[in-house]
Amino acid sequence: MATDCIAQLTFRSDGFLKPVVAAFDVAHASSDGGALLLKALDDALGLTTRVAACLGDARQASKVQHSVLDLLRQRVYGLALGYPDGNDAARVAHDPLHKLLVERDPLTGAALGSQPTLSRFENAVTRAGLHALATALADLVIARHRRRLGRRTKRITIDLDTTEDPTHGQQEFAAFNGFYAHACYLPLIATLTFNAEPQQYLVAALLRPGIGAPSGTAIGLLRRLVPTLRAAFPRARLRVRLDAGFAGERLLAFLEDAQVEYLVALQGHSRLRRRARRLQGRARRLSRERGRPVRVFGQTHYRARRWRARRRVIMKAEVVWHPGRPPKNNPRFVVTNLSHRPRRAYQLYCGRGDVENRLKELHVGLALDRTSCSRFRANTFRVLLTAVAYVLFQELQRRVQRTACAGAQVWTLRERLLKVAAWVERSVRRIVVHLPTTYPWQPTWRQLAHAFGAT
Repeated sequence: MATDCIAQLTFRSDGFLKPVVAAFDVAHASSDGGALLLKALDDALGLTTRVAACLGDARQASKVQHSVLDLLRQRVYGLALGYPDGNDAARVAHDPLHKLLVERDPLTGAALGSQPTLSRFENAVTRAGLHALATALADLVIARHRRRLGRRTKRITIDLDTTEDPTHGQQEFAAFNGFYAHACYLPLIATLTFNAEPQQYLVAALLRPGIGAPSGTAIGLLRRLVPTLRAAFPRARLRVRLDAGFAGERLLAFLEDAQVEYLVALQGHSRLRRRARRLQGRARRLSRERGRPVRVFGQTHYRARRWRARRRVIMKAEVVWHPGRPPKNNPRFVVTNLSHRPRRAYQLYCGRGDVENRLKELHVGLALDRTSCSRFRANTFRVLLTAVAYVLFQELQRRVQRTACAGAQVWTLRERLLKVAAWVERSVRRIVVHLPTTYPWQPTWRQLAHAFGAT
C-alpha cells in the first residue's frame, strides 16, 4: 500500500504475468524531457529574451529572487508544456527540466516561482509594457518571415477574427454578450499568410471587452501593422479579409485610403437580398433540375446609407439540402475592391475559414481563454503570453514539415516531441539528459535537434 513514506503501488491484476510495482522513487527525473527542443528553438529566435526586455521591473534589486526573464520563461514554457494555470507552478517548481529551461542548475538550483509570485508578476505589468510587448512580438514575427522569404513575397493576407473567451467571475470589463448568451471577453486575433502558403502565422492577439464592435480595435491594429509590413516587404501587395462583424464605413474607408485590398463579409439584410433575388431564383431552378445543392455567383454595386461611395459586392446564391428538410436558400455577400470574377473573389474570401483552426489551437492547445485574473491588464498579459508560446509552436510546425510530424497541431507536437520521460544527471563539465531508447519519435526529435544547433 502506498503511503507518504512508501511511494509505491502494486497491481495484482490477472492481466499481468506477475505483480507489478509502480514506485515514485527516481529523483531528478521529468516527464518533459523533450522541452529541450523548445528551449533551443527559443534561443535561436531570441523570442523570450526580446519580449522580456519590454517589461520593466520596479522591484528592489536586492530582494529579487526570480528575474523578469525567468518568470516570463516559466509561464511561456509552462503554457507550451500543458501547464496553463499559475497553480501549476507548485507542481513543477522542482522539476529538473523546468529549472534547466530557465537556465538554473537542474539538481541544486533554486525552485521556480510560486503561484503567488507568478500572480504578482502578471498583475505588475504596465500599459506601456503591454504595448511594447505586443509591438515586439509583431516585429519579431515579421522580421523572421522577411529573412525566410525576402523578395519572394508578392502578397501578404491579413486575417482578423474575434473569438469567444467565457468569463465566470468578476473579471474587469467582462460583459454579457447576447450572441453567446453569457459573459465573456472577445479577443482579437491577427494572422498573416504569405503568398499562397497554407499556413497562417499569428502576429497579434489583443484582449477586448465582451461587447462592442471590433472595427475600432481592428483599425488601431492595422494602423500599426500595415506600415510595418510595407517597410519589411515593399514589393508585396497587402490584402485584408474580415467577417461581417467588422463591416462598416470607417473600416472600409481606412482600407481604401491605405490602398489595401480587402474582402469583407456583409450581413444579408433585406436590401441586399432583394438585389440577389433573381440570382437566388436561378440557383433554385438549377437545384431542382440537377437534384442536388447548387451555388451561383454574381455581383452588384451597392451603397449603404453611411457609405461614402458605391462599392462592388459579390453575391453568392446557394441552395443547400439537409436530409429530411426542404431545400433552403443560403445567400452570402462580400464587399471587395478586387477585380476578380465573382466566383474567384468569393473563393479568396473563403480562405479565411482556416483561421478557425488557429483559434482552436490557441483555445484547446494553449488555453487562450484562461483569463481568470480580476484585472483586465493582467488578463491581457496572459493572452500575450499565450501568443508568445504559440509563435514558438508555429515555428516548430514549420520545421517539422518534412518529418513524420508534418501537419501536426499543437497538442500532437506536445505529446510526440515534448512529453518525453527523462532522467537528469550533472557532472563538473556537463549536464546529461537521458531519454528512453524506445522513444518512438526519436528520428524526428534528432532531426529537429540538429536543425536547432545540436551537434
